[in-house]
Amino acid sequence: MSTHNFRITLEYTGGKKEADPPAPLSFEAGNHDDIFEIIARVRSAGRFEHDEAAALALGMKLFSEVMLKHRDDPLFAPIGAAYRDYMTQFKEQMRAATANKQPE
Repeated sequence: MSTHNFRITLEYTGGKKEADPPAPLSFEAGNHDDIFEIIARVRSAGRFEHDEAAALALGMKLFSEVMLKHRDDPLFAPIGAAYRDYMTQFKEQMRAATANKQPE
């Protein structure tokens, strides 16, 4: 399966842990989808704030790609079917929200 390759960087920008914040974390991950396109679609649906939409889409895509890669691992057995059902409903709701948006 060919993949899109991404470098993910997480940097602490403030909040509860003011003293001695952790160093930025960076890692590479592949995904069968273009995550930038997915984020744009979720943002365009207008159901979530701009950054929330990005966080939701990114988290779901990273999680689901690992689950897909390890589909035979018993760790994912309890949620595999439920997650597939959830993703189907999620995509339908994002499409519907985008279709129902009034042009600006």
